[in-house]
Amino acid sequence: MAGRKITVIGSINMDLVTITTIIPKVGETVLGHSFHTIPGGKGANQAVAAARLGADVTMIGAVGTDSFGKTLVEHLTKEGINAENIMKVDDTSTGIASIIVSEADNSIIVVPGANNHITPEVIKKHEDKIINSNILLLQLEIPLESVTRAVELAKKHGIRTILNPAPIQKLPKELLEMVDYLTPNEHEQTLLFDSIDGTVEELAKFKEKCIITKGSKGVMIYKNGEKIEIPSIQVEAVDTTGAGDSFNGALATALCEGLDIEGACRFANVVGAISVTKLGAQTGMPTKKEVEEFMHLHKSS
Repeated sequence: MAGRKITVIGSINMDLVTITTIIPKVGETVLGHSFHTIPGGKGANQAVAAARLGADVTMIGAVGTDSFGKTLVEHLTKEGINAENIMKVDDTSTGIASIIVSEADNSIIVVPGANNHITPEVIKKHEDKIINSNILLLQLEIPLESVTRAVELAKKHGIRTILNPAPIQKLPKELLEMVDYLTPNEHEQTLLFDSIDGTVEELAKFKEKCIITKGSKGVMIYKNGEKIEIPSIQVEAVDTTGAGDSFNGALATALCEGLDIEGACRFANVVGAISVTKLGAQTGMPTKKEVEEFMHLHKSS
Protein backbone atom coordinates (compact mmCIF):
# COMPACT_ATOMS: atom_id res chain seq x y z
CA MET A 1 0.00 0.00 0.00
CA ALA A 2 3.04 2.31 -0.33
CA GLY A 3 1.97 5.72 -1.58
CA ARG A 4 -1.67 5.23 -0.60
CA LYS A 5 -1.57 6.02 3.12
CA ILE A 6 -4.29 8.44 4.22
CA THR A 7 -4.67 9.71 7.77
CA VAL A 8 -8.11 11.08 8.58
CA ILE A 9 -8.51 13.27 11.65
CA GLY A 10 -12.12 14.09 12.38
CA SER A 11 -15.51 13.28 13.78
CA ILE A 12 -17.04 9.90 14.53
CA ASN A 13 -20.81 9.97 15.00
CA MET A 14 -23.83 7.73 15.05
CA ASP A 15 -26.39 9.00 12.54
CA LEU A 16 -29.99 8.80 13.76
CA VAL A 17 -31.89 8.85 10.48
CA THR A 18 -35.61 9.46 10.16
CA ILE A 19 -37.27 8.99 6.76
CA THR A 20 -40.38 11.09 6.19
CA THR A 21 -42.44 12.57 3.38
CA ILE A 22 -43.01 15.81 5.33
CA ILE A 23 -40.44 17.80 7.34
CA PRO A 24 -42.36 19.17 10.35
CA LYS A 25 -42.71 22.89 10.95
CA VAL A 26 -42.07 24.37 14.40
CA GLY A 27 -44.65 22.98 16.83
CA GLU A 28 -45.91 20.39 14.33
CA THR A 29 -45.89 16.60 14.73
CA VAL A 30 -45.87 14.35 11.68
CA LEU A 31 -45.59 10.60 11.12
CA GLY A 32 -42.31 9.32 9.73
CA HIS A 33 -41.83 6.38 7.41
CA SER A 34 -38.85 4.63 9.08
CA PHE A 35 -35.89 5.10 11.46
CA HIS A 36 -32.29 3.84 11.23
CA THR A 37 -29.07 4.10 13.26
CA ILE A 38 -26.18 4.36 10.78
CA PRO A 39 -22.46 4.96 11.43
CA GLY A 40 -21.49 8.50 10.43
CA GLY A 41 -19.50 11.63 11.22
CA LYS A 42 -17.66 13.46 8.46
CA GLY A 43 -14.28 12.13 9.52
CA ALA A 44 -15.41 8.50 9.75
CA ASN A 45 -17.42 8.80 6.54
CA GLN A 46 -14.43 10.02 4.59
CA ALA A 47 -12.22 7.32 6.12
CA VAL A 48 -14.67 4.62 5.04
CA ALA A 49 -14.96 6.09 1.54
CA ALA A 50 -11.17 5.98 1.08
CA ALA A 51 -10.79 2.50 2.61
CA ARG A 52 -13.44 1.00 0.33
CA LEU A 53 -11.55 2.37 -2.64
CA GLY A 54 -8.38 0.57 -1.57
CA ALA A 55 -6.50 3.19 0.46
CA ASP A 56 -4.54 2.36 3.63
CA VAL A 57 -6.47 4.49 6.13
CA THR A 58 -5.69 5.47 9.73
CA MET A 59 -8.47 7.18 11.70
CA ILE A 60 -7.76 9.59 14.56
CA GLY A 61 -10.82 10.62 16.55
CA ALA A 62 -12.78 10.12 19.76
CA VAL A 63 -15.90 8.33 20.98
CA GLY A 64 -17.61 7.95 24.34
CA THR A 65 -17.59 4.74 26.36
CA ASP A 66 -21.28 4.22 25.54
CA SER A 67 -22.75 1.57 23.24
CA PHE A 68 -22.61 3.87 20.20
CA GLY A 69 -18.87 4.33 20.68
CA LYS A 70 -18.19 0.61 20.90
CA THR A 71 -20.29 -0.08 17.82
CA LEU A 72 -18.60 2.63 15.76
CA VAL A 73 -15.04 1.53 16.55
CA GLU A 74 -15.92 -2.08 15.71
CA HIS A 75 -17.51 -0.91 12.46
CA LEU A 76 -14.45 1.09 11.36
CA THR A 77 -12.20 -1.87 12.12
CA LYS A 78 -14.41 -4.15 9.99
CA GLU A 79 -14.06 -1.63 7.15
CA GLY A 80 -10.31 -2.25 7.21
CA ILE A 81 -9.44 1.07 8.87
CA ASN A 82 -6.73 1.34 11.52
CA ALA A 83 -8.84 2.37 14.54
CA GLU A 84 -6.13 1.97 17.19
CA ASN A 85 -5.78 5.74 17.60
CA ILE A 86 -9.43 6.43 18.45
CA MET A 87 -9.77 7.75 22.02
CA LYS A 88 -12.43 6.41 24.38
CA VAL A 89 -13.60 9.32 26.53
CA ASP A 90 -15.30 8.69 29.90
CA ASP A 91 -18.36 10.68 31.01
CA THR A 92 -18.98 12.02 27.51
CA SER A 93 -21.43 10.77 24.92
CA THR A 94 -20.37 9.66 21.48
CA GLY A 95 -21.20 12.29 18.85
CA ILE A 96 -24.54 11.97 17.10
CA ALA A 97 -26.19 13.47 14.03
CA SER A 98 -29.96 13.66 13.91
CA ILE A 99 -30.89 13.49 10.22
CA ILE A 100 -34.27 13.95 8.57
CA VAL A 101 -34.45 12.64 5.00
CA SER A 102 -37.32 13.78 2.81
CA GLU A 103 -37.63 13.57 -0.98
CA ALA A 104 -33.93 12.61 -1.42
CA ASP A 105 -32.73 15.69 0.50
CA ASN A 106 -31.80 16.09 4.16
CA SER A 107 -31.52 18.38 7.18
CA ILE A 108 -29.05 17.62 9.98
CA ILE A 109 -28.38 18.53 13.63
CA VAL A 110 -24.96 17.46 14.98
CA VAL A 111 -24.14 17.05 18.70
CA PRO A 112 -20.30 16.75 18.82
CA GLY A 113 -19.93 14.96 22.19
CA ALA A 114 -16.55 13.19 22.37
CA ASN A 115 -15.39 14.81 19.13
CA ASN A 116 -14.65 17.99 21.10
CA HIS A 117 -11.96 16.08 23.02
CA ILE A 118 -9.66 16.02 19.99
CA THR A 119 -7.45 18.83 21.31
CA PRO A 120 -4.19 20.21 19.84
CA GLU A 121 -2.35 18.17 22.48
CA VAL A 122 -3.99 14.99 21.20
CA ILE A 123 -2.99 15.94 17.64
CA LYS A 124 0.64 16.41 18.71
CA LYS A 125 0.67 12.91 20.22
CA HIS A 126 -0.16 11.53 16.77
CA GLU A 127 2.50 13.44 14.86
CA ASP A 128 4.14 10.15 13.82
CA LYS A 129 0.91 9.07 12.09
CA ILE A 130 0.79 12.33 10.16
CA ILE A 131 4.44 12.02 9.13
CA ASN A 132 3.83 8.52 7.74
CA SER A 133 0.89 9.64 5.58
CA ASN A 134 0.78 10.53 1.92
CA ILE A 135 -2.27 12.73 2.51
CA LEU A 136 -3.91 14.16 5.63
CA LEU A 137 -7.69 14.60 5.34
CA LEU A 138 -9.58 16.94 7.70
CA GLN A 139 -13.02 18.50 8.25
CA LEU A 140 -14.47 20.99 10.78
CA GLU A 141 -16.44 18.75 13.18
CA ILE A 142 -13.55 18.82 15.68
CA PRO A 143 -12.15 21.99 17.32
CA LEU A 144 -10.66 24.45 14.82
CA GLU A 145 -7.44 24.85 16.82
CA SER A 146 -6.88 21.09 16.48
CA VAL A 147 -7.42 21.23 12.72
CA THR A 148 -4.89 24.07 12.53
CA ARG A 149 -2.35 22.13 14.61
CA ALA A 150 -2.71 19.08 12.38
CA VAL A 151 -2.17 21.15 9.22
CA GLU A 152 0.87 22.82 10.80
CA LEU A 153 2.45 19.43 11.51
CA ALA A 154 1.66 18.18 8.01
CA LYS A 155 3.15 21.31 6.45
CA LYS A 156 6.27 20.94 8.60
CA HIS A 157 6.85 17.43 7.23
CA GLY A 158 5.80 18.08 3.62
CA ILE A 159 2.56 16.06 3.81
CA ARG A 160 -0.26 17.15 1.47
CA THR A 161 -3.50 18.23 3.15
CA ILE A 162 -7.15 18.31 2.13
CA LEU A 163 -9.52 20.39 4.25
CA ASN A 164 -13.24 19.91 3.76
CA PRO A 165 -14.51 23.17 5.36
CA ALA A 166 -17.76 21.79 6.75
CA PRO A 167 -19.65 22.74 8.78
CA ILE A 168 -18.51 26.11 7.44
CA GLN A 169 -17.05 28.72 9.79
CA LYS A 170 -14.71 31.69 9.51
CA LEU A 171 -11.20 30.33 8.97
CA PRO A 172 -7.92 32.13 9.69
CA LYS A 173 -5.97 33.17 6.62
CA GLU A 174 -2.90 31.39 8.01
CA LEU A 175 -4.73 28.06 7.91
CA LEU A 176 -5.95 28.62 4.35
CA GLU A 177 -2.40 29.45 3.27
CA MET A 178 -1.06 26.15 4.68
CA VAL A 179 -3.75 23.84 3.26
CA ASP A 180 -3.09 22.28 -0.16
CA TYR A 181 -6.70 21.62 -1.19
CA LEU A 182 -10.03 23.08 0.01
CA THR A 183 -13.25 21.24 -0.84
CA PRO A 184 -16.25 23.48 -0.08
CA ASN A 185 -19.66 23.14 -1.66
CA GLU A 186 -21.16 26.20 -3.38
CA HIS A 187 -22.73 27.58 -0.21
CA GLU A 188 -19.59 27.01 1.84
CA GLN A 189 -17.40 28.59 -0.82
CA THR A 190 -19.44 31.81 -0.80
CA LEU A 191 -19.31 32.10 2.99
CA LEU A 192 -15.63 31.15 3.06
CA PHE A 193 -14.48 33.85 0.66
CA ASP A 194 -16.83 36.49 2.03
CA SER A 195 -15.08 36.02 5.39
CA ILE A 196 -11.51 36.46 4.08
CA ASP A 197 -9.85 39.85 4.23
CA GLY A 198 -7.22 39.84 1.50
CA THR A 199 -5.95 41.35 -1.70
CA VAL A 200 -7.23 40.27 -5.10
CA GLU A 201 -4.01 38.29 -5.56
CA GLU A 202 -4.44 36.49 -2.23
CA LEU A 203 -8.04 35.58 -2.99
CA ALA A 204 -7.03 34.26 -6.40
CA LYS A 205 -4.39 32.08 -4.72
CA PHE A 206 -6.99 30.64 -2.36
CA LYS A 207 -9.37 29.96 -5.26
CA GLU A 208 -6.68 27.87 -6.98
CA LYS A 209 -6.81 25.55 -3.95
CA CYS A 210 -10.58 25.18 -4.16
CA ILE A 211 -12.43 22.16 -5.47
CA ILE A 212 -16.06 23.26 -5.36
CA THR A 213 -18.71 20.55 -5.25
CA LYS A 214 -22.02 21.66 -6.79
CA GLY A 215 -24.29 18.65 -6.28
CA SER A 216 -26.29 17.90 -9.42
CA LYS A 217 -24.29 20.58 -11.26
CA GLY A 218 -20.99 18.76 -10.87
CA VAL A 219 -17.60 20.10 -9.72
CA MET A 220 -15.68 23.29 -10.43
CA ILE A 221 -11.92 23.81 -10.13
CA TYR A 222 -9.49 26.56 -11.04
CA LYS A 223 -6.42 25.54 -13.01
CA ASN A 224 -3.79 28.13 -13.95
CA GLY A 225 -6.41 30.83 -13.44
CA GLU A 226 -8.93 29.13 -15.71
CA LYS A 227 -12.25 27.81 -14.41
CA ILE A 228 -12.92 24.16 -15.29
CA GLU A 229 -16.44 22.73 -14.97
CA ILE A 230 -16.72 18.96 -14.53
CA PRO A 231 -20.34 17.85 -15.19
CA SER A 232 -22.24 15.65 -12.77
CA ILE A 233 -23.06 11.99 -13.37
CA GLN A 234 -26.80 11.57 -13.76
CA VAL A 235 -28.26 9.02 -11.31
CA GLU A 236 -31.51 8.56 -9.43
CA ALA A 237 -30.82 10.03 -5.97
CA VAL A 238 -32.16 8.25 -2.88
CA ASP A 239 -30.21 10.01 -0.10
CA THR A 240 -27.61 12.78 -0.54
CA THR A 241 -26.29 12.59 3.03
CA GLY A 242 -22.83 11.15 2.28
CA ALA A 243 -22.15 12.56 -1.17
CA GLY A 244 -19.62 15.17 -0.09
CA ASP A 245 -17.82 12.76 2.21
CA SER A 246 -17.66 10.13 -0.52
CA PHE A 247 -16.18 12.76 -2.83
CA ASN A 248 -13.51 13.77 -0.32
CA GLY A 249 -12.45 10.21 0.47
CA ALA A 250 -12.26 9.42 -3.23
CA LEU A 251 -10.33 12.63 -3.98
CA ALA A 252 -7.70 11.75 -1.37
CA THR A 253 -7.40 8.22 -2.73
CA ALA A 254 -7.09 9.36 -6.35
CA LEU A 255 -4.41 11.94 -5.49
CA CYS A 256 -2.48 9.25 -3.59
CA GLU A 257 -2.61 7.10 -6.71
CA GLY A 258 -0.96 9.84 -8.74
CA LEU A 259 -3.88 11.36 -10.65
CA ASP A 260 -3.68 15.09 -11.36
CA ILE A 261 -6.27 17.35 -9.80
CA GLU A 262 -8.68 17.22 -12.75
CA GLY A 263 -8.46 13.44 -13.06
CA ALA A 264 -8.87 13.02 -9.31
CA CYS A 265 -11.97 15.22 -9.34
CA ARG A 266 -13.52 13.27 -12.21
CA PHE A 267 -12.98 10.02 -10.31
CA ALA A 268 -14.35 11.50 -7.07
CA ASN A 269 -17.35 12.84 -8.99
CA VAL A 270 -18.27 9.29 -10.03
CA VAL A 271 -17.88 7.99 -6.47
CA GLY A 272 -20.09 10.80 -5.10
CA ALA A 273 -22.77 10.03 -7.69
CA ILE A 274 -22.86 6.32 -6.83
CA SER A 275 -23.10 7.12 -3.10
CA VAL A 276 -26.44 8.96 -3.41
CA THR A 277 -28.19 5.95 -4.93
CA LYS A 278 -28.42 4.24 -1.51
CA LEU A 279 -29.72 5.23 1.94
CA GLY A 280 -27.17 6.35 4.52
CA ALA A 281 -23.78 8.02 4.33
CA GLN A 282 -21.42 5.06 4.75
CA THR A 283 -23.81 2.38 3.52
CA GLY A 284 -23.97 4.11 0.15
CA MET A 285 -20.22 4.35 -0.36
CA PRO A 286 -18.99 2.15 -3.22
CA THR A 287 -16.03 -0.22 -3.36
CA LYS A 288 -13.35 0.17 -6.02
CA LYS A 289 -14.89 -2.74 -7.94
CA GLU A 290 -18.32 -1.09 -7.94
CA VAL A 291 -16.79 2.14 -9.25
CA GLU A 292 -14.97 0.32 -12.03
CA GLU A 293 -18.15 -1.53 -13.03
CA PHE A 294 -20.15 1.72 -12.98
CA MET A 295 -17.57 3.53 -15.14
CA HIS A 296 -17.43 0.63 -17.60
CA LEU A 297 -21.24 0.54 -17.87
CA HIS A 298 -21.53 4.29 -18.47
CA LYS A 299 -18.66 4.26 -20.94
CA SER A 300 -20.45 1.53 -22.88
CA SER A 301 -23.87 3.17 -22.81
